[in-house]
Amino acid sequence: MKIEDLIAQIHQKKSFLCVGLDTDLDKIPKHLLKEEDPIFAFNKAIIDATHAYCVAYKPNIAFYEAYGLQGWRSLERTMEYLNANHPEIFTIADAKRGDIGNTSTRYAKAFFETMDFDSITIAPYMGKDSVEPFLEFEDRHTILLALTSNQGAFDFQTKIVDGQELYKEVLSVSKTYKGSERLMYVVGATKATYLEDIRKIVPESFLLVPGVGAQGGSLQEVCKYGITKDVGLLVNSSRGILYASNESDFAETAAKKAKEIQQEMEIELAKLK
Repeated sequence: MKIEDLIAQIHQKKSFLCVGLDTDLDKIPKHLLKEEDPIFAFNKAIIDATHAYCVAYKPNIAFYEAYGLQGWRSLERTMEYLNANHPEIFTIADAKRGDIGNTSTRYAKAFFETMDFDSITIAPYMGKDSVEPFLEFEDRHTILLALTSNQGAFDFQTKIVDGQELYKEVLSVSKTYKGSERLMYVVGATKATYLEDIRKIVPESFLLVPGVGAQGGSLQEVCKYGITKDVGLLVNSSRGILYASNESDFAETAAKKAKEIQQEMEIELAKLK
């Protein structure tokens, strides 16, 4: 997907919501466990209910790998359904891969070609030759972990390296990579005040922002420091939407939660005019 198409969809739907499809068999409504493929049944219902309010879906690959071949098949069916019925929606493989050379190329082929995702999350710790193979794919996007929302982010990401925090070094160096125009970055909503400094380094890049809702991040704070003239944000919500209800009304309740967030986003987008 071209970035212009994503921006157009954001303005059309008045939303920059990303729904995380972190589907856990221990949390989905019990009646779905009778289905032949409970994970896909849940995902399909969530997609059908929420697609009008979001511009992206982000399956966390761990929730599918955990169930072996059946889990991978559920993911494959989810992607086939999304790409057939909602090709305008941006898809993110939350895989956090990161390896060198030909291994990265194979990861890229797996998610960009075989699974047909628009983007993938990547851990940048191994550097340039672990990232550039992903950047070779036209109209696909690589989302580098920059400053994450978890408590352990402070173990390494904010340490001073060559006079600046490590996450800033990641941002700065990544701009020199071949194909860097296809880079996006993960920045946790619980680190919203850091966005002002981040925007000085990557003023126009799209940021994938987890942590709004269940993790305590504020949408208004994220927008205050991170929004750009082309929006430049994808704000993710997973648990707050997926598991708003574990009864038979789970999809309708998910839609209600997604619409509430979309309406908040519409207010923020109106400030850009």
